[in-house]
Amino acid sequence: MPADPAYQAEIIKAHDAALAAGSAGYLDPRTGLFVLSAGFLAARGTCCGRGGRHCPYVK
Repeated sequence: MPADPAYQAEIIKAHDAALAAGSAGYLDPRTGLFVLSAGFLAARGTCCGRGGRHCPYVK
């Protein structure tokens, strides 16, 4: 997660909207890159080891 609190708020808002919509992820509000949601990653059942922003399998 970026250090900028305003950016964090944008990310959380986008992530929450993706979860509410049942989407696999969302477009990062600043970079435009597709980010997988925690819900999608949890449903996969295992960690892919890529260090995703919302990975539910944090060590």
